[in-house]
Amino acid sequence: MMKSVVIIGGGVAGCKAAVELASIGYRVTVVEKECSLGGNLNNWDRLFPDGKRASCLVDALVSDVEKRGVTVLTNVEPEKVELIDDCYNILLSDKGLLKADAVLITTGFTTFNAQRKEEYGYGIYRNVITSVDLENIFAANLLSREIGCVGMVHCVGSRDEKCGNMYCSKVCCITAVKQAIELKQMLPNAEIFCFYMDMRMFGPGYEELYREAQEQYGIKFVRGRVSEASEDSEGRVAIKVEDTLVGRPMRMKLDRLVLMVGMEPSPGTNRLAKLFGVEMRESGFIRGVDPHMGANITNVDGVFVAGAATSPMNTTDTINDACAAVLQIDKYLRK
Repeated sequence: MMKSVVIIGGGVAGCKAAVELASIGYRVTVVEKECSLGGNLNNWDRLFPDGKRASCLVDALVSDVEKRGVTVLTNVEPEKVELIDDCYNILLSDKGLLKADAVLITTGFTTFNAQRKEEYGYGIYRNVITSVDLENIFAANLLSREIGCVGMVHCVGSRDEKCGNMYCSKVCCITAVKQAIELKQMLPNAEIFCFYMDMRMFGPGYEELYREAQEQYGIKFVRGRVSEASEDSEGRVAIKVEDTLVGRPMRMKLDRLVLMVGMEPSPGTNRLAKLFGVEMRESGFIRGVDPHMGANITNVDGVFVAGAATSPMNTTDTINDACAAVLQIDKYLRK
């Protein structure tokens, strides 16, 4: 009998894993709480480092899912789980019932709520936006041509003890570089400032993009954290920041302040971890049994995890991690 795998979460990791599992002969069902597949990628305009349209990747993944005959259930979530004779019985929110020989959790991440950093005035000042907001502005072609000065604050909600997030979200630095270049391409006369803690350019092509931002586009990188922001009578954002390289405070007024929000575990990740009884890290992401050889294997037999449900990662690493999880699931089901 053909064995079945239920994948919970229809983002990049879930779609990629579904395609690969179906291609090697498993009956695959993807359960997605939203109305469509694609996850957080649906909120993105272009990808780094090559500027590829995020929608192109989503379309390709969804097309592959359809071609492989994967069953996709949207607008539903698991409500209850029972293990009966090595088979998981998963009761869904629409009262449907799924049976699975293995389960893969790919619930991804949520972006940090910038309103928790009150000193930046997000949700209060009109010209303070997040990196996600800026992507939506790019996608809708709504960027104002009157912008003359933009500040981009790195590590908002990451590496921040006050927020309870001590980890690096990995993608904030390269997102800032990508978005700064895009702003400069659209607004050649604008001044763009990036306020960073450390530049962490870990991926292929990232360091080159960072150099390009400085040398070709004249984007200014300032090592220092913005301490506070306020709004003047004209609606501009006045900020205070200390340049830690030269040891002096700076004050400036900006037309836009962009907050590079980091990743946090999604509410679905937390809920499913409790539902299946899998272990979590202190950060709230799901823990694998071994960081080297078993990152996709949870402490619960037959339950696996992939993508940003395990830790912050970029799109490329998410796809690779999904493929790694598929190998572990196949190995498990063949035993």
